[in-house]
Order: sequence, then structure tokens, then C-alpha cells
Amino acid sequence: MFAANRRTILQMALAAGAAPMLGALPARAASERAFAPQPSDWRGFQISTAVKLPADRGAAQVWLPVPSLTTDYQRSLDNTFTGNAKTAEIVTDPVTGAQYLHATFEEGVVPELVLTSRFETRNRTIDWTRTTEAHEDPAILAAALKPSANKPLDGVVAQRAAEITAGAATDLDKVKAIYAWIVAHCYRNLDTPGCGPGDTVATLTSDGLGGKCADLNGLFVGLARASGVPARDVYGVRVAPSEFGFKQLGANTASITGAQHCRAEVWLSDYGWVAMDPADVLKVMRAETDTWIKDPSDPLVAAVNAALLGNWEGNWVGFNTAEDLALDGRRAALPFLMYPQGTLGDHDLDELDAKAFSYDMTAQEI
Repeated sequence: MFAANRRTILQMALAAGAAPMLGALPARAASERAFAPQPSDWRGFQISTAVKLPADRGAAQVWLPVPSLTTDYQRSLDNTFTGNAKTAEIVTDPVTGAQYLHATFEEGVVPELVLTSRFETRNRTIDWTRTTEAHEDPAILAAALKPSANKPLDGVVAQRAAEITAGAATDLDKVKAIYAWIVAHCYRNLDTPGCGPGDTVATLTSDGLGGKCADLNGLFVGLARASGVPARDVYGVRVAPSEFGFKQLGANTASITGAQHCRAEVWLSDYGWVAMDPADVLKVMRAETDTWIKDPSDPLVAAVNAALLGNWEGNWVGFNTAEDLALDGRRAALPFLMYPQGTLGDHDLDELDAKAFSYDMTAQEI
């Protein structure tokens, strides 16, 4: 059995009890709210994922994503785990660099596993008036221009990208046009399970162009790639409230079991990797108030719309940017790894049904 540390025990106690507010901010009237992330100091967090599976369905396997990014807005620090797994190790995918905990359990035991990850984050901001000569590994940029199973770059995707970016003179012009088109034409579909499957063609051809973050930001990435602009999704989870009082833009309790969120970024040669999140604009429009706001120029939405083209709050941690990820011991590749994954015998568990899986995720600022 793996040795538990004090931090893991505290996190297990937190997961078992009532989830307190994570420094939640008082609600503000729409007329009082702004949204303008500024450069900030580093903040330390830890997240804990506790898994407990039934013992009557054969041998089990579990794969848990861990923060794999070390960037100018995130420092991934360390991971510890405890439980009764037969084997358990942090695996690094050799192609994408994505990391995850892979654990196996013998038949007949009640599988239990707790993973605790520590990291630091800060706001990610951009000054559009200041350019720089940015550099990146050509192989990374090439990967950010390739199609994936969820993001084919031909057919309707190429056609729509060409229509949206017609007349755009620069990559930045293309990015702004795609971002504005998604905010103007797509919507957050509250009936979509989890963060959505992230199928670009399905989203682009669906009635009303609806979906959630993996669909909408995935569509943004697909259209950017089809326009010749390197882009990628960043799969992660919210860990703290929004400092601006937007309940839809943060994790508002210590329980973050359903707080997964996919963001996006694009490569611009004069700026480097730049933050993007049109899906969160649409989330604010659809769900921040009791009324569905359909005008991006609405006072509550306008600042969010402007800021999320280039800026993020540091109340979220990125796990990885991997697509079509082959997990050790899993039969089929995943389109992306943002949720816990598991199998019991020959049965794949539903990662979007945390209670039936079952797993709990909690966050704590440290």
C-alpha cells in the first residue's frame, strides 16, 4: 500500500465532508462588474482526486490526469498518491508530454486511490501594443497545425475557415475574426454532457452551433489550424473563484468534481502563445444570469469578450494539450485527457458520471 502523507489525509477529509467556499467573492450587480485580468503574483494550489470503485467487476485500471505544464503562467510542482493499487506510476506520454497516474488493481479488492497534485498559477495577460520576436520548437508548431480525430482540417472545416477569414491580412486578423465569429454565431448548450465531446465537424454542423468548452474552444482551434495558424486546446480544471465575481468563470467551492474546463491558445509570431477562451464568453452569455444574453455588447459581457482574447485568470490549472492520446493499458486512444478514466474488467467507466465512477475532486489554495 502506498504511504499517505498529511496533505493527502487532509484532502480526503475535505472530500468526505461539506465543501467550504474557496475564498468566494460577494456577488456584484452587473453594472458594477468588470473583467480585466492583470499581471499577478504566483498562487499555490493543490488538487486531490479520490477514487473508490466497486469490487465485484473484476480487475480495475485507473488513469488520472496530472498538471503537466510548466509555462510563464503555470508551474507544475509535484504529485503524491496513496491507495491499495497493485501498481501505480506517473506516466509521461513520449509524443505529447502529457502526464497521468496509471494504477492497476487486482480482482477482489475494493480499489481505492488518492492523487494529490501541487502547482502554482498566475494570471495570463497580453499587451497588444508590445510585440516581440517569439521563438518555438518547429516540431511543436507543426503539431499545432495538424488535424486530429476530432479536428479534421478539410471539408466543412476548411470551407468555414476560409469564409470567416476572407480578407484577413495577418494571423492576428484571422484569430480575431474566428474568435468574433464563434461568439456571434455559437452558443453554450446546457444539455451537452460534461465539457462536450470536442468533435469539430459535429459542432459546426449541429443545429444552432451549440456545445460546451471542448466543443466551442475546440472549434476555435480547428478553424485556426485550417487557416494556417498554429493552435491547441489546453485541458484542465478550475480551482478558485473569479476575482471579478463571475460565478461561471471560477470554481466557487472546494469541490471541483465538475469544474473541468478546456481553454485554447494560438501561436502568433509577434507575441508567442496567446490565451483564448471564446467558450467562456458564451458561458457568461448563457448562464451568468437568469436571462440568456444574446448580444456580446451587453454591459455584462462586453469586458469578458474583450479580455478573453489574450487573457486568462489564474484560477485554473492546465493538465495537458494532448490529442489522440494512447494511455498505457487502455484499448483505444482518447481524443483528449481532462477527466479521470477507468475500467472494471472489460467495462469502460463513464468519466462524466462521477458518482457512478466514482471519484471526487477537491481544490485548496496553499
